[in-house]
Amino acid sequence: MAGDPNAPHFPRSAPIDAYGKGGFAFAGMSHRGSLLCLPDAIWAWDVTDPAKIDRYSLDRVFTAANSIDTLLVGTGTGLWLPPPELRQALKAVRVVLDTMQTGPAVRTYNIMIGERRRVAAALIAVP
Repeated sequence: MAGDPNAPHFPRSAPIDAYGKGGFAFAGMSHRGSLLCLPDAIWAWDVTDPAKIDRYSLDRVFTAANSIDTLLVGTGTGLWLPPPELRQALKAVRVVLDTMQTGPAVRTYNIMIGERRRVAAALIAVP
């Protein structure tokens, strides 16, 4: 189950216009906290520490895997090496995992959606 489908979300993808101060701006709106950006929606994401990223926190990604080629993970201000079992689980559903700090992840995500690539992003908010 991919969380509550009726939970508040933005019903399509959108470039991220700004990030920092604990949140993000996109589609003329601002959001405090982390984001999970999928090809068909943008969701609030309750992860604040990369150590908490696991299959459960990425459940919506696994559910939408047939529409995603690449998952960018913005790890906040630090670096994070994903556990091998998470990388393998994503590989099993044909999703490539790419991790980097949130700033570069936002820039890469914006370029990739501008190119109409099949990309998702899990972005931890930064101060």
